[in-house]
Amino acid sequence: MGLSTIDLVVLGAYFVLILAVGILLGLRVKSTESYFLGERRFGRLVMIGMSFGVGTHSEMPVAVAGAVYSTGLSAIWFQWKNLFATPFYWLLAPLFRRIRRTTTAELTEERYGRWMGGIYTVFALIFFVIGLASMLKGAAKVIAEATGGGINVNEIVIGMTVAFMVYSFVGGMVATAWTNLFQGVLILALSFMLVPLGWSAAGGMDGMRSVLEEFKFSLATPEGIGPWVILMLTVNGLVGIAAQPHILASVGTGQDERTCREGFFLGNLVKRACTLGWALVGLIVAALLAQGKFGGEPLADPELAFGFAARHLLFPGGIGLLIAGILAANMSTCSAFMIDAGALFTQGFYRKYVKPGVADSHYLWIGRTSGVAITLLGVVYSLFLIDQVLYAFLLTETLATYIGISLLGGIVWRRANRWGAMASIATAMGVNFTLYWLRGERLDHWDANVFCASLIAGIAALVVVSLMTRPEPEAQSEDFFARLETPSDSGARGDKPLLVVHLLHLRKAAGKLGIWRAYAEDLRGWAAGMAVCWALVLATWLYFR
Repeated sequence: MGLSTIDLVVLGAYFVLILAVGILLGLRVKSTESYFLGERRFGRLVMIGMSFGVGTHSEMPVAVAGAVYSTGLSAIWFQWKNLFATPFYWLLAPLFRRIRRTTTAELTEERYGRWMGGIYTVFALIFFVIGLASMLKGAAKVIAEATGGGINVNEIVIGMTVAFMVYSFVGGMVATAWTNLFQGVLILALSFMLVPLGWSAAGGMDGMRSVLEEFKFSLATPEGIGPWVILMLTVNGLVGIAAQPHILASVGTGQDERTCREGFFLGNLVKRACTLGWALVGLIVAALLAQGKFGGEPLADPELAFGFAARHLLFPGGIGLLIAGILAANMSTCSAFMIDAGALFTQGFYRKYVKPGVADSHYLWIGRTSGVAITLLGVVYSLFLIDQVLYAFLLTETLATYIGISLLGGIVWRRANRWGAMASIATAMGVNFTLYWLRGERLDHWDANVFCASLIAGIAALVVVSLMTRPEPEAQSEDFFARLETPSDSGARGDKPLLVVHLLHLRKAAGKLGIWRAYAEDLRGWAAGMAVCWALVLATWLYFR
């Protein structure tokens, strides 16, 4: 394997600790409410760790470092695409708790009816399979390269899957949340441990500038990713986040709405900072090879950049720690996907159509076994169908955006109905895949202009078809929106308007309080978050200037 004894000791300690924590906590899980949602009792620190861990996948450092290696610093926007969407997470988080449901499929069914719930379930299962596959493949690429190719990539995929399935099967969301908190520390180490070593080897900023083209240090250039692409990537992340099937459980399980807000926003903000570390690794590898170090030959696959840096820069024990960090980034998200996939199958299909009205313990075991089965489908996809990790990652997020048109639109606009929702999904995806087919490109490719055309077509279809057809039953809509109006905190009384729910009629919902007072918590958090995000970009831009 190319690993020293101390590397193996570090890895062994990681596996023992993570399995012990997950299994011991899991012994307390006795119900589906606990297994799928942790009984919505997680505190602030656990929620931050869960948002950070679930939102940070093992393929991300692989994809970002590889893209920056080949394109330059501007490729950071493949991950920073959600940077300016992050402050909006403060606004969205309370929605996921107020829904008071286990899965987003249940939310969709209550808003648009059974058929739309079924369509969403199919999408969510595809999302989980492709998402699991891309994470497994991304982590395996880094580990294989970091160990000098001593282990086959597909063998690593299978080994990782066995590891995270053990504690996820036993402990569900409780084990996932607490192990994510611990694994978040390892992910931080993974993100930055290579930078100081590579910085020194490359001769610092002066050494890198002496061998790399100037545009490689630009945050946005015509040769790389310009403002238009950045804008479209931001919209992609903002609309799609609401429809991603794991978000409701990972965001809406805090002990109160404020905890959900802080966990969702701060956890993702830490991830944006880590992205800078991954980008620096890509630049460092490009400079080292341009300087003729470590062979000086260009990498056959840009996505090997992160693993290449690990293999050539790390010290004994460091490779073991880095691999533990990669496994942490991978297993923290994969375990959440496995639990949420089991919840989706159990709550959205099995409990309703196969065996309704039996003991909760029966559904608990169905949730466990179905989660394992869906995870294994992801393993098969990873072994045989993943080509480029970056495109697989963007495919899942783009599909979520096209679903998100109807989901977010149905929260903002009460006149939206099931026919408009179906039309928006069919139109957006139809335009997207047709344009790529006509251009002779892979269907998992991503282009800003194609995405924009597909998004506009989907929104237009939602509006036009909804206005031309009968609205949803009044009783159904009233019950859905009544939950969104009512705070979910224990002991809370009265209505508390949320800015997202009343986006099209802010003044009317605010009443005598006025817009600022009625939505003060929403607006203050959003403004502070936006200021922090701009400060991060400005500091990065000034440094690389």
